[in-house]
Parts: sequence; C-alpha cells; structure tokens
Amino acid sequence: MARKKEEARYETKYGEIVISPKVIAKTAGLAACESFGVVGMAAVNFANGLTTILKSEELNKGVVVEIVDNKVKIDLHIIVAFSVNIKACSDNVIENVKYKVEELTDLHVDEINIFVEGVRVID
Repeated sequence: MARKKEEARYETKYGEIVISPKVIAKTAGLAACESFGVVGMAAVNFANGLTTILKSEELNKGVVVEIVDNKVKIDLHIIVAFSVNIKACSDNVIENVKYKVEELTDLHVDEINIFVEGVRVID
C-alpha cells in the first residue's frame, strides 16, 4: 500500500532533492491562470459558502496537492469567464497544468481534478 508523503524526493549522487507541495501548488496555480477562460483561482470559505478570487501571491490556496510515491494528485478550484465552455476550459487547464508541473519537477501527474467555484463577467 502506498503511503502519503509530504514532499517529493530524488536521490542523486551528490545528495537529495526535495520538492515541497507548495512549489507544485504555486506552479499549478500559475499554469491554471494562464489557461484560456480562467479568471482566477478560488478560495472557498466552506463556513459561509463565499468564494473569493485569489491574488497572484496566494494562488496556492486554491490548489490542493497530494504526493504519493513521487506521483502527484492536484485539485484546482477555479473561476471561469462567463460565456466560455466550461468543459473546453477545464480540458485546457488540465493539459497546461500537467505539462508545466511535469516539466518543472520531473514528477508524474497522476490526477487533476477541476472544481469550478464560480463564473465571472470579464470587463
């Protein structure tokens, strides 16, 4: 049975490389925001059901990362633009996030879940 790890680890001949889930979350959040149709990342306050758009320095709060055996699972909470096809937007986010995280970390992204928390009109 695979055990949940807090961070990804690589052994090299010179020592160990450790990648924090916060790095992966920030990368995933930035990649998601670059995707077509995404207005921003969402922070959801479950106590009162309010959704807020996060600032660029807080993007990792809209992302949940789990690392098990150096394989990554990512949950993204996004807000999409009004009149954009949500399925097409989500597919684009998944492709972009998977590519960027795998390219940066050399880890395999096993699963990406998209939670559309709201729709906003872009001025």
